[in-house]
Amino acid sequence: MVRLDVIRLEMTILERVGVAPIVEKMVENRVRWFGHVERRPIDYVVRRVDHMEDSRIPRGRGRPRKTIRKDLIINELDRNMVYDRTLWRYLIM
Repeated sequence: MVRLDVIRLEMTILERVGVAPIVEKMVENRVRWFGHVERRPIDYVVRRVDHMEDSRIPRGRGRPRKTIRKDLIINELDRNMVYDRTLWRYLIM
């Protein structure tokens, strides 16, 4: 017996409910966090770690890490846009 009333397409369900895809929300959260960190003073701990990651350390095996640089390029954002908070909020949401 086949049930014809079952909707199996995830995108169809998400569109009907009005929920954004999870990947988009994850990118939005990463970019929002980047804005918070980037506005911090240079000597703040999180900023120092960010500068440490810029150095060329050989990476181990496994899946490549998600980077904020890729998110910024895909969304056509620039690091200098962070300092105008109203513009940044408008662009990332």
